[in-house]
This record gives sequence, C-alpha cells and structure tokens, in this order.
Amino acid sequence: MSRKPAQSWLPLILFVLVMIGLWLVFNPLQRRLFNPQAEPRAVTARGDLAADELNTIDIFRENSTSVVYVTSIALRRGLFSLNAVEIPQGTGSGFVWDREGRIVTNYHVISDASRVQVTMADHTSWKAVLVGAAPDKDLAVLQILAPAEKLRPIPLGTSSDLLVGQKVFAIGNPFGLDQTITSGIISALGREINAITGRTIQGVVQTDAAINPGNSGGPLLDSAGRLIGVNTAIYSPSGAYAGIGFAVPVDEVNRVVPQLIRHGKMIKPGIGATLADERLARQLGVQGVLILNIEKGGPAQEAGLRPTTQYRGEIILGDIITGVADVPVRNYDDLREQLEKFEVGMEVIVNVFRNGNTYDVPVRLGSIN
Repeated sequence: MSRKPAQSWLPLILFVLVMIGLWLVFNPLQRRLFNPQAEPRAVTARGDLAADELNTIDIFRENSTSVVYVTSIALRRGLFSLNAVEIPQGTGSGFVWDREGRIVTNYHVISDASRVQVTMADHTSWKAVLVGAAPDKDLAVLQILAPAEKLRPIPLGTSSDLLVGQKVFAIGNPFGLDQTITSGIISALGREINAITGRTIQGVVQTDAAINPGNSGGPLLDSAGRLIGVNTAIYSPSGAYAGIGFAVPVDEVNRVVPQLIRHGKMIKPGIGATLADERLARQLGVQGVLILNIEKGGPAQEAGLRPTTQYRGEIILGDIITGVADVPVRNYDDLREQLEKFEVGMEVIVNVFRNGNTYDVPVRLGSIN
C-alpha cells in the first residue's frame, strides 16, 4: 500500500517548526552577546581595611626582608661523563639573625648539602658557610658575606609567656614560592617532636598557621611581629599541610644560637657519667636513670656519686638519678633536658636513690663531648 502524501511531508514540517523555534530562542540571545557601547563598570568604594588586616600587612612588610630562601646543593656524578655536577636537592627558609650576616635555619634543611645558597628578599644570592649546628635541636647557623645594609635582623620575642589561642604568622618559602605569609593561632604548647637525630625536642609550639615543605627554618611571629619560634615540622599523612605545624620555641633558639656562634656547637652540661639506656633500666627494674660508670676526675666522681659495680658475680646497682633540682626525671631524655637548663660550671642539686634512701647531691656541671 502506498503512503499518503500528507504523511510523507510530516517529518519535514516538524523539522522546519523546530528550527524556527530554535531561531526564535537563540537569536535574541545572540544579539545580546556583543555590545559596541560596552564600558568598564564603575568601581565600588572599598572603605578602610580592617585593623587586623592592616596589622598583617605591617607584619609582612616589616619582616619579609629578614626572611631568606635556603637552597641545599649536592654534588653528583654525571651519568656518562662521571664529572661532579651540582644539583639542588632541597629548599627551605631561614632568617637574618644579626648584621654580621648570620642566618638561622633548620639543621635538616642543610644536613646533606655539599654547598648552601641563600637568596634574600631582593633576589640576590649568596654563598653560605656553616657556622655551627645543633642537630638535637634541629637548628643551624649559616654565614653570608652580604653588606650590612641588606641585613635586617628579625625582632626577637619570648616563648615563655605564649598563650594558646593567640594569633601567629609564618613567613617562608613553601614549595619554592618565596615570601609567603600565612596566619593562624597557637593551637597548643609544650609539645614534643623528634629531631633528625631521634632526640626529643621539648616545649615545642603547635600552630595551625599553614606550614608546608619549604617553610622549614622560617620564622613564626606573634601579632607584634616578633620571633616566637622557628618552623620546623608538620604532622601530615600526605606530606602537605594538614592543620598541624610545629616550631622550636624562641627561648630555646636564643639559648642555642649564641653557643653555635661562639663555639660552632652546643656546649652541653653534663655530670661526667655513663648512664644506662631505658631498655637496660627496665630489665633491672630501675625507676629513673641508672649510673653505670663514672669519669675519673669528673663532676660525678668529685660529688661522690656511685657507679654500678660487680662483686663476686653479683651486680651492685649504682646511684639512680630520680630528679634534677627536685624536677623528676624518668629517662635520659628527661635528664638531658633538665641539665641543659643550666650552664657549664654551675652547681645543681641531683636527686639520687641509693640503698633504699633518697639523697640530694650537689654537682658542679662539666661539659660533655
């Protein structure tokens, strides 16, 4: 059977109607796409910046020139020529300590470097040499020969009076992006982190100011623009910022850095004794720090402290240090932390447990290598 003529034209008629509908819809829109008389819009007046914004701007302007970019450079042999070539292996931050050109940064930023380069805020680069390092504190001091007019020491604050919740700022070079500022608050005080040596750094400041790889060694500032810590580590499963950053407190920095400048290392006070590690102490059931051996002529011997001895196959435990100046110590890290609050040559009371009794023994501290 043949198709009726009206039915054969129906698809064409529907197509034409659809096209007409589309034209009616989109043609007015097309006419609105372009306007030959288009002009820039009027700018809405902003008004004054908020007080906290102005403070942040001032802090950055005043302190960013003190922050430097630290590049760690390693020597590697070429694949084919076997010639030694310099390869940047890591970056971090640092800041100007004094007008003699000393720069403070983290030890882990430069620990594996064959050469270190410091780039200042004006993008001038300077070869840096190591003045001294305190790996247990993750601090290092570098020296550059920049002219004094380029060197602006960062203002120094204190960390003993910090409060949880106060505002802080971090300036550094995260991911190689120099001169970056982030803000946050002090989230907690008195934290503990491990240095590159495995030793515990105590009294660490925790902050939620964004700290990323490359911020290490940069300053943590308070709302007055004073240094209150050196950004050193983050806690993050991914390796990027997760809201938890840590800074070595400035009181510790201000104690360690002058020693590095004077001696090239920390002069650590000690009692001149070999101490048992925690594993051995646990095996012996000791609560405290057991003295194993005593250095001949050292502070411990002069003070009358007793070492561990052996008599007819029986171990006779020596003195067990339970505190320093009545501050309890549980292990070697605790003892080291308490002794480092004193200077070499100072007399300190060492609390010891001996033969079932507790004694207070005055010991004049010596230096340990």
